[in-house]
Amino acid sequence: MTGARAVRHVRQVVAARWRLAALLPSAGWPACLAAAACNAVLGVLPVAFVVATGSILAGLPAAGGPQRDRVLGALVVAAAAFTAQQVLVPVQAALGELVARRVDARVRDELISAALRPPGLERLEDQASLALLDRARGELDRAFQSPGRGCAGLLHLVARYTQLLGFAAVLGALYSWLAGAAVAAVVLLFRHGHRGGLHRYSDVFRANAQIRREGDYLRQLSIGPAAAKEIRVFGLAGWLAHRYRAHYLSWLLPVWQARRRIMLWPYFWYTGAGLLVTAAVLAGVGASTATASATAHAAVAIQAVMGAVRLGEYYPEADLQTEYGGDAYGAVREFAARTEAQRGGPPVAPADRAEVPPPRRELRFEGVTFRYPGRPEPVFDGLDLTIAAGRCTAVVGLNGAGKTTLVKLLARLYEPDSGAITADGTDIRRYPVERWRALLAVVFQDFLRHETSARDNIGLGSVTHLADEAGIRSAAAAAGILDALEGLPQGLATPLAGHVEGGTDLSGGQWQRVALARALFRLRHDGAILVLDEPTASLDVRAEARFFAEFERLTRGRTSVLIAHRFSTVRHADHIVVLDGGRITEQGTHDELVTRGGRYARLFRLQADRFGEDRAEGQVAAT
Repeated sequence: MTGARAVRHVRQVVAARWRLAALLPSAGWPACLAAAACNAVLGVLPVAFVVATGSILAGLPAAGGPQRDRVLGALVVAAAAFTAQQVLVPVQAALGELVARRVDARVRDELISAALRPPGLERLEDQASLALLDRARGELDRAFQSPGRGCAGLLHLVARYTQLLGFAAVLGALYSWLAGAAVAAVVLLFRHGHRGGLHRYSDVFRANAQIRREGDYLRQLSIGPAAAKEIRVFGLAGWLAHRYRAHYLSWLLPVWQARRRIMLWPYFWYTGAGLLVTAAVLAGVGASTATASATAHAAVAIQAVMGAVRLGEYYPEADLQTEYGGDAYGAVREFAARTEAQRGGPPVAPADRAEVPPPRRELRFEGVTFRYPGRPEPVFDGLDLTIAAGRCTAVVGLNGAGKTTLVKLLARLYEPDSGAITADGTDIRRYPVERWRALLAVVFQDFLRHETSARDNIGLGSVTHLADEAGIRSAAAAAGILDALEGLPQGLATPLAGHVEGGTDLSGGQWQRVALARALFRLRHDGAILVLDEPTASLDVRAEARFFAEFERLTRGRTSVLIAHRFSTVRHADHIVVLDGGRITEQGTHDELVTRGGRYARLFRLQADRFGEDRAEGQVAAT
């Protein structure tokens, strides 16, 4: 290792240990001080035992009279030291566990807060942030590598280094202070070899994080229920096992090679140097045994040397924990720092009032330009769009046209790079983001399926009104799902998760109606703008026709935005906008667009012909 690399390594280690030490107060000072004191005593007791046994050996040749009392006293001290050590070891473990659990609880809170802090999605969807989040979450979930375990490991080091200082002091007092310092230096050399090798090995291990995540995906795919049907039907079990093994070895073999290079060969150098110094000290101690007293002192000194040298080994209670625990907390802090920054256009002055009035005239996208982070091409480049208040505006287009991005910008999950989104002429960025979102009732294409009761699945549309039982039932009835939910084993109290005791699962179409009921419940409590992103993706043609007939009734007089890729399903919207490649190519009513004979008319006729007979039957059923 070069000098610059060594300095960088030391700085990294010191910074990581300092981060862990700064977490200790979160475990509570009483617990930390008790753990530190317990470890300090455990460091002193082996030294006391060695000194006491040496006193016994020195007094045995003349065990009569006063010497006998000294031998008995030393025997009592040795027995007490041994017994106390056995008693304090489980206390040490219990206090370490207490410190670890308290620290990990604080770090988990910090990680959750960091994940929930950003108002938008930018920092939660870029690869660098996801890698940090995965690393932090992974180490927190591992039993012996969390920041809490790292803090407990730091306290365990108190016992180890107290013991080293004690043995060095005994050797110095009985034989030579130079010998004591030499043995301590040898132990620290061993420790440097172990810790330095572990640190470099962990760097290699972490460098393969992306490959290991892909392996984790294959493992979860193999053992999880989501893919079980297709694995069996298509006979993929053997292919998955072979693919997982090959993938696993693709990163494990290089790691093994790096481990031999980093940890095995340097071990011989450190061991050789240590053996030379240790042998020289032991030879010097052995040469000093001219009398019986000196022989007893030499026995104690040899025990001290061997006890100290043993401290140069790997510490199973501290080394791995402090290495990975410090790294895990570093990932948490780095992730939190990344979530502090939110990309967007230039800042705007806040509105004069915190309340956000529902739009009474229009919502407008004015010259909006937006590109996702890391992508060269913009999704929108100077987009101008007007959404009339109190009317239904449908946005249609093929996949990749930018429809869902439009919803994300309206919900302020992302901010425009330039341009503005206004409500009755006021830039919506002037309002507090949580107040603006309170006006929105959104059903996303990938809406959330809460593994809780049907009642909560609807009520979480307005979490402050979860006790509004009548409102929940009304929203469920309006969405056409109340009868199905009441027919469940526990009615609306039934958990909507098949793996939960007493729970059940719903069909895709039923889940879509539950999501719609959640949005309608939001409209009942402060919501003013309904946004549906591909609301009929899981419905057949007949159910789709019935849905839009009900939707037209439910949203009459409300501001609503309907995102769809089926042109034939939005014909009853008050205004239709056609998106293509992030630009508006056509807009107007259904009749106007059909009369023009443009892209909308062509795609409408194509899709209408495709679903002709089923569509006709569905419209008859809806009437």
